[in-house]
Amino acid sequence: MINNQTYGLSPKTIDKILNVLRSCDAVQKVILFGSRAKGNFKEGSDIDIALTGDRLNLDTLRKLEVKMDDLMLAYDVDLLIYNQIKEPGLKNHIDQVGVVLG
Repeated sequence: MINNQTYGLSPKTIDKILNVLRSCDAVQKVILFGSRAKGNFKEGSDIDIALTGDRLNLDTLRKLEVKMDDLMLAYDVDLLIYNQIKEPGLKNHIDQVGVVLG
């Protein structure tokens, strides 16, 4: 288990998120990025996650987003498909500060 205190998230919150994402066979890696990965998050900061997987598509992403909403977490969870990110700066940020969760 990852030291969740670093990311300002309880083990229960991380487990809920990973359980939803791992339920999808198309997801290969779950990468936390943004303020939570950098450690400069604030109370209520969203959770930014990039997903990798050759079979991931927008339809799958939308279904995962609905499942995330159903968790009714205290934070917004923003999901992206890593291979579909067009902005080089964002990809570079994920490559530099991203933390693989699963």
